[in-house]
Amino acid sequence: MPVMPPPADIVKVAIEWPGANAQLIEIDQKKTLSSIIREVCDGWSLSGSEQFALRNADGQQLYITEQSRGEIKNGTILRLAISPMRAARQLLERMQSHGIDARLEALKELAKLSADPTFATEFINMEGLGTLARLVESGTHFGETLAFTLTAFLELMDHGIVSWDLVSVSFIKQITGYVNQPMVDVSILQRSLAILESMVLNSHSLYQRVAQEITVGQLISHLQVSNQEIQTYAIALINALFLKTPEDRRQEMASTLAQKHLRAIILNHIIRGNRPVKAEMAHQLYVLQVLTFNLLEERMMTKLDPNDQAQRDFIFELRRIAFDGDNDPSAIEKRKAIYTKDYKMLGFTNAGNPALDFTQTPPGMLALDNMLYLAKLHQDTYIRLVLENSSREDKHECPFARCAIELTRMLCEILQVGELPNEGCNDYHPMFFTHERAWEEFFCVCMQLINKTWKEMRATTEDFNKVMTVVREQMSRALAMKPSSLEQMRVKLRSLSYAEILRLRQSERMSQDDFQSPPIIELRERIQPEILELIKQQRLNRLCEGSGFRKLGNRRRQEKFWFCRLSLNHKILHYGDLDESPQGEVPFEMLMDKIAVSDIKAVLTGKDCPHMKEKSALKQNKEVLELAFSILYDPDEALNFVAPNKYEYCIWTDGLSALLGKELGSDLTRSDLDTLMSMEMKLRLLDLENITIPEAPPPVPKEPSTYNFTYNYG
Repeated sequence: MPVMPPPADIVKVAIEWPGANAQLIEIDQKKTLSSIIREVCDGWSLSGSEQFALRNADGQQLYITEQSRGEIKNGTILRLAISPMRAARQLLERMQSHGIDARLEALKELAKLSADPTFATEFINMEGLGTLARLVESGTHFGETLAFTLTAFLELMDHGIVSWDLVSVSFIKQITGYVNQPMVDVSILQRSLAILESMVLNSHSLYQRVAQEITVGQLISHLQVSNQEIQTYAIALINALFLKTPEDRRQEMASTLAQKHLRAIILNHIIRGNRPVKAEMAHQLYVLQVLTFNLLEERMMTKLDPNDQAQRDFIFELRRIAFDGDNDPSAIEKRKAIYTKDYKMLGFTNAGNPALDFTQTPPGMLALDNMLYLAKLHQDTYIRLVLENSSREDKHECPFARCAIELTRMLCEILQVGELPNEGCNDYHPMFFTHERAWEEFFCVCMQLINKTWKEMRATTEDFNKVMTVVREQMSRALAMKPSSLEQMRVKLRSLSYAEILRLRQSERMSQDDFQSPPIIELRERIQPEILELIKQQRLNRLCEGSGFRKLGNRRRQEKFWFCRLSLNHKILHYGDLDESPQGEVPFEMLMDKIAVSDIKAVLTGKDCPHMKEKSALKQNKEVLELAFSILYDPDEALNFVAPNKYEYCIWTDGLSALLGKELGSDLTRSDLDTLMSMEMKLRLLDLENITIPEAPPPVPKEPSTYNFTYNYG
C-alpha cells in the first residue's frame, strides 16, 4: 500500500531543554500553544507550564507565538525556555543588583533578547525602558556595562512599541555628550550615534534638541578615524540632521558643513582612504549626494520674473561677457535696444525677450545660474563656445542658451534633483566629492561635450533633439563608469565620440539585424528553443548558488541580511537569516527554513507584493518597487524579497518562472536571448556558403551548446 503523507496540521520537531535529552514530538497545529507547552513540560516533569515558552534554537532564537507558529516546519529544532514575562522580570531584578558582574551579565542577555518583539513588549510593559534610561542618565556606568545598556535600549526602541518623544532631555544630553567627547569607547560611540540618528529621524522635537546639543565639527571629526563603521554612523547622523533641517535653513547648514571641509574630509579619509568603501557607507555617501543636489531644487522650480530687473541683469551679464569688454553700466543701458541680435547669437529661443526662455520649470533659474557660472568662472571657454558658433552658417550654429537650458533639465533628471534618497541604493559618484562646485563644473564639462558632438554630427538646428539624445547617452554611459574625478569624466566623455556611440549602438543591436530571408528566419526558429533552455539552466544554476538580500524596515539601517538558495535537485528553497553580508556561497546547513517548490502557488512582483502594500514611504519608492518580488506558497503565506539590483531581480524572477514551468520574460532574458542567438547564428553561418533548410528539423541535442558568458547589468 502507498505511504500516506502526514496531515498538514502535524509538524515533527525536536525540543531541547538544558541537561535533558531532546524530545522528538509531533506538534498538532490545531491545538493551542499553551497546551503544547504543557505537554512538553510534562515530558520532563516540569511544573508551572505557564512560566515556560518555546523559542527557536537557531538563528535569532525568537519566541514562538500564536502568530508565528505557522512558520514552524518539519525538522525544526526548538528550545523550551522561561516565558518572556518571566525573563523580563528576572532581568529587571538582576539589572538592579549591586553586584557589578551580575548586572553586566544581565545587560548582556538583555541586549540579545531585546531584538525579540515578544520579549520587548513584556520588558517595556514593566517600565524596563525607564530603568535603562536611568542607568544612562546617572552617568556612573562606563565600558561594557554602558555599551550593552545602549544596545538594549536601541533594540527595544527599534520595535516602534513606544514613541521616541518619551526620551528625556537628560538622556539626550548624556548621549550627545558621548558623541562630543574627543575620546570615548568605540562601542559606546557607535551606539550613541545610532541612537541620535533614530531620534532625529523619528521625532521633530528631538531633532531640534539634538541639533542644539550636537557639535557639527565633532561629528565631522569622527569621519577622520580609521574605523569605517564609526565613519558610517557619523555620516548617517549628518544625513539625518540634513534631511530634517527645515528647508529655509538647509543652505545655512550646507554652508556650515562646507566651512568645516566636509567634502574634502570624505574624499581623503573615506573615498580615497585605505579601506574599500562598504555597501552601507556607499549608501550614506549616496544619500549625502542626493541631499546636496536637492539644495538646487528651489532654483530649479523658480521661474524667472520678466519684471524683476535684478534677474534681467543676469541675462545682460551673459551678453556683456560674450560681446563687450567694458563694465560700464551706462553703456549697457544705451545699447539695450539693439541687443536682440546678440541674444540670437547667444542661442536664445526668444531673442526679443530672452527672459521667457527661463519660465519653464524645471530647469527654471537653475539653468541661468549654470550659464553664469560658466561665463564667469570659465570665461575663455564661454566666449569660445559663443563666438565659434556665431561665426558658423546659420543652419549649423549650436544654440548655446537653448543647449544650456536643455542640458540643465537633463542633469536634474539624471541626477534626480528634488527626489528623496532611495532605500538600498548605493549609487554615489566619487567625482562629485572632488570639487566644492561639482554640479556647476560637471555642467561646464557637458557644455563642451555638446559643442563637440554637434560638430561631429554636422548638426543643424533641426537636429537639436537628436544631438541632445546622443549627449544624454554619452553622459549616462560615462556616469556608469564612475570616474573618480571631473578630469576623468572629461576623458571618458571625450572617448565617447558620436562615432563611438554609433559603434556601441550597432554592436548592442547586432542581434536585432534585419535578417528577413526565409532560411534565416527558419534557422532562428530552430535554435531559439535551445538557447532559451540554456538561459533557463543558467538561471536555475544561479538560484542553486543563492543570493543574499538586505532586510528592509530597520530604521537604523544596520546591516541585517538573509540568504536564499535552491536545492541542487530543484525541489526545495532554503533560506535563513545571517549576521552579516554573505561572502560567497552559504551552506545549506546554515539555512534553517525551507519551502517546497511544489507548494509555490505564484510569484508576484512590484506593487502586487504583500510587503509593498504597507503604508510606508520607503516601500512605495519607485526603485524599491521595481526590485520587489514575493513567493506565495501554501498555506497562504509569502516569502518577500527586495533584490539588491536589477540583475539579481531578473535572475530570481526568471529562475522562479523556470521552476514553475512558465516563460522567462525579463529584460535580461530578452537581452541574453538576442546576444546568444546572434553568437550561435554567426557560428553556424560561418560554415554555410549556401543555406538550405532540410525537410524536417533535426532533433535538438540532449546537451545544448554551452557558452561562457558574464553579465554587466545595471
